Amino acid sequence: MVANHGLLKGMNPVTTLVSMAIITLFVLGGVFFTEQSAALFTAVSGWILAYLKWYYIGIVAIFLFFCIWLAFSRYGNLRLGDDDSRPEYSNFSWFAMLFSAGMGIGLVFWSIAEPIYHFQSNPFITEGLTAEAAQVAMRLTFFHWGLHPWAIYVIVGLSLSYFSYRKKLPLTIRSALYPLIGDKMYGPVGHAVDVLAVFGTVFGVATSLGLGVTQMNTGLNTMFGMEVSLSNQMILIAVISVIATLSVVSGVGKGVKILSEVNMWLTIGILVFLLCFGPTRYLLGSVLQSTGDYLGNVLSLSTWTDANEGSQWQSWWTAFYWGWWMAWAPFVGMFIARISKGRTIREFIVGVLLVPTMLGFIWLTLFGGTAIYLELFHQITNEAGELVAAVGQAGIVDAVKADVTSALYVTLDKLDAGFIGTIAAFMATLLIATYFITSSDSGTLVVTTILSMGDENPPVTHRVLWGLGEGAVAAILLMVGGLKALQTASITAALPFSFVMIIMVWGLMRSLRQENLAPAVYTSAKAVAS
Repeated sequence: MVANHGLLKGMNPVTTLVSMAIITLFVLGGVFFTEQSAALFTAVSGWILAYLKWYYIGIVAIFLFFCIWLAFSRYGNLRLGDDDSRPEYSNFSWFAMLFSAGMGIGLVFWSIAEPIYHFQSNPFITEGLTAEAAQVAMRLTFFHWGLHPWAIYVIVGLSLSYFSYRKKLPLTIRSALYPLIGDKMYGPVGHAVDVLAVFGTVFGVATSLGLGVTQMNTGLNTMFGMEVSLSNQMILIAVISVIATLSVVSGVGKGVKILSEVNMWLTIGILVFLLCFGPTRYLLGSVLQSTGDYLGNVLSLSTWTDANEGSQWQSWWTAFYWGWWMAWAPFVGMFIARISKGRTIREFIVGVLLVPTMLGFIWLTLFGGTAIYLELFHQITNEAGELVAAVGQAGIVDAVKADVTSALYVTLDKLDAGFIGTIAAFMATLLIATYFITSSDSGTLVVTTILSMGDENPPVTHRVLWGLGEGAVAAILLMVGGLKALQTASITAALPFSFVMIIMVWGLMRSLRQENLAPAVYTSAKAVAS
């Protein structure tokens, strides 16, 4: 299944060459046919949103309900590995890598911008910039960053780790097909599934890299005066991609693990800063209130399709997010699988669903809640020298309207923390860079693992090649349309892989039902893989 010599040594020749061809055509098309490429992405994503938005909403809801049921089913005690295996990483390292790979740049980018957007207007309020609007804004932000994205990751990660570590099949997406088609998974159908996974991974990671580098450019402009320009963003992508490639060459146990833990400590540091210098009492109350409000509305939000109104809001928010998460699913799912060997199915689902979700809620409240508080309770001095309410005039709303990447730095500046605020802004920019690196190196490791038929230490040459390639795709997406192109790419890449995820659920359930009936059924597959 893998080449024994030549440039493709250690890699599956078919999936590697096909994947390379697709990505190369995209890069060349973006360079030489920039306007046409942008128009194509827009047309495809527009069709998906017009006709299949309901599908995205429904399938993600089903994934979440399936995960909750499976966690409390009789299969929950099964280990992802042999019955006597135990986890390879400590809980702290595991959670750090989960959070860094699963959210990372996107959470930094949207943690203030999204609540402020919804605070101004959303389909559930009649008037923006009010206390009600603030509550609904946090509810919707929690919805987009809560249980649903992590349920998507659980589906892929659990399927991969189960078939690889318990059933001894290759650590590739195609292994989920074995209960359905047997050894035919090593043929054309399996090749197609792995290529789709690579396609989704590259575009999903590139979307995050594009978001991250635009915000990093803004941060460097704020602190050091670096011009915000496409050329500087290209330079940043090149530099960070090289660093990420060096990290991925070192492997999961070294570079990726260390950077993930650095991310976690930086995250804790910034959260402590906001808690100390922000509206502490408001934030503590908001964490509890917003979490309860989210849990009380999560069922109705999960199945809401905006059928009666038909506005574009849900298309460019919920549908974009669900597409983004599904495009990321092969990347994050594979990475989670690699670091979760030895855990039980119940431990895996509960850990992946709840811990990063709760940390994300705290993050969103401290960042987004601080920004909303500053806007909601802003006061100015009138001509009579009296303090009067000036809701929406703190400057953060205007910053989001003018340049979404500046929202983070404007909020930190409005806290008026002096030198410590400057340090916090620097830490935030550094955090974006480290998340950039961990997203890129984790994505590279996943792509090369898939293409090498599950080799957990794929050839270094290909790790370098794909690491630089992901940076090139991010650069092209910025060239052909910036943020809008990044969004349309994610929505488009998610559609084919969503069908693969449905097959993964089917295959996983079929195999679990056979768990105590035919434990030797995978002998032939193990022989083929070896």
